[in-house]
Amino acid sequence: MNPARLLLVIPCYNEEAILYRTYAKLNTYYNGIKEQGLIAGDSRICFVNDGSRDKTWSIIEDICSKDSNIIGVGLSRNFGHQSAIMAGLEQHVDDYDCFITIDADLQDDINAITAMIEKHRDGAMVVYGVRSDRSSDTWFKRFTAEGFYVLMQKMGVPVVFNHADFRLMDRRVLKELGNFREINMFLRGIVPLIGFKNEKVFYSRLEREVGETKYPLSKMLLFAWNGITSFSTFPMRLVLYFGFVNFFIAMLIVVYILFSYLIGHTVPGWTSTMLPLTFFSGFNMMALGLIGEYIGKIYEEVKGRPRYIIEKIVNE
Repeated sequence: MNPARLLLVIPCYNEEAILYRTYAKLNTYYNGIKEQGLIAGDSRICFVNDGSRDKTWSIIEDICSKDSNIIGVGLSRNFGHQSAIMAGLEQHVDDYDCFITIDADLQDDINAITAMIEKHRDGAMVVYGVRSDRSSDTWFKRFTAEGFYVLMQKMGVPVVFNHADFRLMDRRVLKELGNFREINMFLRGIVPLIGFKNEKVFYSRLEREVGETKYPLSKMLLFAWNGITSFSTFPMRLVLYFGFVNFFIAMLIVVYILFSYLIGHTVPGWTSTMLPLTFFSGFNMMALGLIGEYIGKIYEEVKGRPRYIIEKIVNE
């Protein structure tokens, strides 16, 4: 079997502090697996600049000018991590046999790529990079991250536990992925939906060498919320369940009021008036906000705006 042509896609956002180091490590590793015959000699690496505000794009252009095996894709503005990944993948879907996505900070162990390629050669169409442990995380980070995966699975979202966006996809899978046209992309849930034979490669996540994480707690919570609302209607179903609970509580309050009236204890009280009013009005506002979130997503999808806009490609 001839070695596969592999494209490594790396989304970048404000990565000037680490990008040269990332290129050096990947280039050395890539040349090594080419010499071993694991991948074809015309396999390449693609850096996608997601509207960075620092010198990330200048560094990508500089790397491309010195190495013709590096492709630089510059988006017109910041479209988000998932859209940047799709830009790099869809732009080259017909040019390579398989594709691997990995973050620029290289906390995902690049040595796991070898095992991914071997599993693909053995017939796997999708290979997920899965963290074997979270010993490098703080207790809070580990608790919230694992809780995120458990919550997603409980709500019916088909995520792979402890898998982020480090994965290999065959070209056939990527073409099927192109049929998913939603604006709010959540690849961790969409890729498992596609099906095909899949395998897992386990690795230990490394410490970030330089720079800061691009996913602080606020962004992680927003990312989790986007994944839940993009894939599951369970939160809206919860509104219905709470509605039944509220109705039951309201009936109990009605019985209490009627009983008090019959026995003559009908002295009006501020507490008994305000507590039910506050509870029901607060919950109604939450319910309206949740429904509004789903309507907002429908609004974004109906407009059909592009997920990304490519401004420039270097070494295409």
